[in-house]
Amino acid sequence: MGLTAVALRQAMAAGTMTAEAAARDALERIAEREPLIHAWQHLDTEGAIAAARALDARGRPGLLGGVPIGVKDLIATADMPTRYGSPIYEGFRPAADAACVALARAAGALVMGKTVTTEFAYFSPGPTANPHNPAHTPGGSSSGSAAAVADGMVPIAFGTQTAGSLIRPASFCGVFALKPSFGALSLEGIKPFSPSLDTLGWLARSADDLELMRGAMNGMAFAPLPTPAPRALRLGVCRTHEWPAIDAGGAAAFEQALKLAGAAGVTLGDIVLPSALAGLVEAQKTVMAFEAARQLDTEWRRHPEQLSAALSALLQGGRDCTDETYAQALAQATIARRLLPELMRDVDALLVPAAPGEAPAGLAATGDPVFNRIWTLLGAPCVAVPGLLGPQGLPIGMQLVGHAQRERELLAVAGSLHRVLTQPAG
Repeated sequence: MGLTAVALRQAMAAGTMTAEAAARDALERIAEREPLIHAWQHLDTEGAIAAARALDARGRPGLLGGVPIGVKDLIATADMPTRYGSPIYEGFRPAADAACVALARAAGALVMGKTVTTEFAYFSPGPTANPHNPAHTPGGSSSGSAAAVADGMVPIAFGTQTAGSLIRPASFCGVFALKPSFGALSLEGIKPFSPSLDTLGWLARSADDLELMRGAMNGMAFAPLPTPAPRALRLGVCRTHEWPAIDAGGAAAFEQALKLAGAAGVTLGDIVLPSALAGLVEAQKTVMAFEAARQLDTEWRRHPEQLSAALSALLQGGRDCTDETYAQALAQATIARRLLPELMRDVDALLVPAAPGEAPAGLAATGDPVFNRIWTLLGAPCVAVPGLLGPQGLPIGMQLVGHAQRERELLAVAGSLHRVLTQPAG
């Protein structure tokens, strides 16, 4: 399945791997699997090899030196088309890289290409299939990024989240994902959908790889994550008001996670969300629709025939939404954000479902973000933690919700929980 980004970095430092070799390994895997998985909207083979050779010749690799990455096709790249998942932007070439792409390149990352996104990062999917069973969705909207990482095509890929577009596909594809605290990173060069919610993040196959990219995005040196013992962890078990939406497989996986964590010595305590937070899913939907209608107004007016029925319905709903209803939704979110630190005062993170269950069958839809919406609305950092399987043998991840602006601590907890979930039986 390919090396992790941290392992690649170590191999290059030891002189046992070159950036060009890493790029060619990634391209070989993509060539083998892409006809089945369809993770890529655009692949820049020549550009990736040229960048790798230049990096090898320069000899100063940087934090991501020689690490192949994917970039969700919602994110601008000056040297590749950026289609936003819509025929409206077929062949569109931005004038400059998005801020995150520029930072990744400056750190030595090799941009292999653009990964498939749903239409404007909403619900209408592209052709991407789940690597664990191509008859099932990989989730969305960061569909291609999740599939490419899960299938070993690249160790890290950028995604975004407005409802559940990082955590849900990570759960369905069995990989890690980080949705940082809202506002922690620049969104320059990323097509906006709902500015009060849109968040840049990334997917990887290890918690340390998530931390490596976090360092590159923040100009920090990389240090491996701490490895807290399970007995040092305090997790708040939060089934949320949306628990009735979970399916039997998802509920069984959640209970299995609790059983494994408890047996390992993790301190678990139930946290019940107050009734004041019961309407947050609807508030998130209101904010998203209202803002999307304004962000995509040009596309709505000039190219209505090229918008999907699902997106058109959302935009119409957003146009019909009153300023008062929108303001009430924002006010509800503000109240909830003030309550959250007190609810989490005695825990390192909340343990909540990442998705209702396994990836649904079929590629016509990307699954339900019901267990992600409120945390995106509240701007809390979230991590998808893989390790469990559902009744069909497909991945089911757990979601950790952390304290604002404390991503490194949250990632350390995620790494520890992953070890608990994947420990050998007995």
